[in-house]
Amino acid sequence: MSVNHLRLLRPLLCQSLFRHVRSPLVATYGLPEPLLHPNNTFCPAAPKRLYATKKAKAKAKGQTAKVNINSTLVEDIIVLDEVKGDMAAVLTALKEDFTRNLSIRTSPGALDHIVVTTQDGKFPLNQLGQVSMKSPQLMMVNMSSFPEATAAATRALRESSMNLNPEVDGTIIKVPVPKVTREHRENLVKLAKQFTNKAKDSLRKVRSNAVTQVKKTKEGHSEDTVRLVEKQIQQMADNIAVDIDKQLAAKTKELLG
Repeated sequence: MSVNHLRLLRPLLCQSLFRHVRSPLVATYGLPEPLLHPNNTFCPAAPKRLYATKKAKAKAKGQTAKVNINSTLVEDIIVLDEVKGDMAAVLTALKEDFTRNLSIRTSPGALDHIVVTTQDGKFPLNQLGQVSMKSPQLMMVNMSSFPEATAAATRALRESSMNLNPEVDGTIIKVPVPKVTREHRENLVKLAKQFTNKAKDSLRKVRSNAVTQVKKTKEGHSEDTVRLVEKQIQQMADNIAVDIDKQLAAKTKELLG
């Protein structure tokens, strides 16, 4: 057979071979049919297999499916609204700790949170005395309305975390305002972290108690239901933990200036 005849038959042979051995993967991926031309020879390319990158795998691994259980359907296992309330109370307590103990002392309101312990109970300082700013370096607390609480108020000011050294003049408490140094700000940030760690410990305790309750009352429920309830509790705790970290970040920024 002449070379010219072979050249004419070659495209037909390739086309026939492609039809018989065409990989099913080509059809699966929806690749277009090869275009054959009498003067061109086409050999089908091997189909490419797509692999997930390491970054995509890590992202998928880090994502967890959100759980949203109807609390009324699992009330005989645990009251989720109560658990949520207990967790929210942890966050509220942290905010109160920040307000009470982490002040820069730049205004009379900085003393409002100080609690004075008297024979009649505990009272905020601003309910017992009138706080005013005599100068940028001196605050005054007028205790004339409750003179019997002057000593207790002085003690509360001295024992606060604000590094104050009050002086008593009759029913007037003079409170020199220390210069706000960088060291003092950094110490307040450390204290904020301590309050945050305490809040996270309390949050873990609430979550642990809730999970323990679920395990005790799981009788009569499928394992899938119990597992979903536990995931819901964990998800609630994770959300509060995120809010706790946000509170710390905001307070740290405020304190460091």
